[in-house]
Amino acid sequence: MAKAKAPRRTLDSYTVKPINKIVKPGDCVLLRPSDPSTPSYVAKIERIESDGRGANARVHVRWYYRPEESIGGRRQFHGSKEVFLSDHYDIQSADTIEGKCTVHSFKSYTKLDAVGNDDFFCRFEYTSSTGAFIPDRVAVYCKCEMPYNPDDLMVQCEICSD
Repeated sequence: MAKAKAPRRTLDSYTVKPINKIVKPGDCVLLRPSDPSTPSYVAKIERIESDGRGANARVHVRWYYRPEESIGGRRQFHGSKEVFLSDHYDIQSADTIEGKCTVHSFKSYTKLDAVGNDDFFCRFEYTSSTGAFIPDRVAVYCKCEMPYNPDDLMVQCEICSD
């Protein structure tokens, strides 16, 4: 007779042993890709669960996509630390968590005194099946009429304030 599976239980938090950090639902994390030449994946933890013994922890995540992972790819106005909150949900082993990170709003990111390796920003939500963005447009600046890229220096006109 087959052994009954232990029921899964939801956890309020989980300590990631290799990095000795506590993660909880709502945290943004970096997940190890299978290809070491690929940058770490960015995700938001929705739920954490383990088996009945407290082992084999899994995280339910909502993925952030980098511009190059989206339909249309990276564009001139995308910042190097820009990610899009997607409608793509997944379950991953908690053992793939490499670290915690912070995904700022665009406005708060532009006000940071210093941007760290674990700082990202998000100004769009992304629908992975259609390639649609919410919002579907953002304010444009300058004569080039491009959205603001926080990696590029912009100079304000003293006359019109653009």
